[in-house]
Amino acid sequence: MQKYAKERRDQFYKLAKEDGYRARSAYKLLQIDDYLHILHNVERAVDLCAAPGSWSQVLSARLPPSAHIVAVDLAAIAPIPNVKLIQGDITTELTANQVIAAANGLADLVVCDGAPDVTGIHDLDEFVQAELIQAAFLISDRILRTGGSFVAKVFRGQLTETILVERLSQFFKKVQIVKPAASRSSSMEAFVVGQGFKEGPGEIIQGVACIGRGGIDSDKTY
Repeated sequence: MQKYAKERRDQFYKLAKEDGYRARSAYKLLQIDDYLHILHNVERAVDLCAAPGSWSQVLSARLPPSAHIVAVDLAAIAPIPNVKLIQGDITTELTANQVIAAANGLADLVVCDGAPDVTGIHDLDEFVQAELIQAAFLISDRILRTGGSFVAKVFRGQLTETILVERLSQFFKKVQIVKPAASRSSSMEAFVVGQGFKEGPGEIIQGVACIGRGGIDSDKTY
């Protein structure tokens, strides 16, 4: 009950209700875009682990009507204008192939706001989250165009701020970890943003769990 009351007092929770977003997390993507302009000139976007659909709502609202948007999650998602929905597990080859087919061409942007159930054991939570990012990035490798962008939720820690960023920096011109104002200060979540994808589709070698170097601004809040 106390947690629910806290949510009700949260400014972004209230804004989401007023603006018609399904979750307060919509403002995290909006703020990332305001700061890094990741939605600029995007015509094809893929939203992984998309339920309940707030990030897909942002994509639908901010991208042009001609944009092609695909959203996928294990859970069912209520319809969103101009968004193709897929229900499936992104760690499976079947779902990965469905996403690739639905994208109807190389994507300009892949986003993933997914997270596993938190255990409270930081090292374990960070590791499991890195595994989820690996699955998201392996799909991205196959469908992201050269010059495209990748955004994913991370749990901050040594694994994230060294190995993950170092690995991704091999495939993107710029990689940084940012924490939008809409992300609660008490939360260990942040977002890794890779811009300027260097490789063509399907060229990344296995081992993305070793996902950086350079380009990190781990204290950025905007």
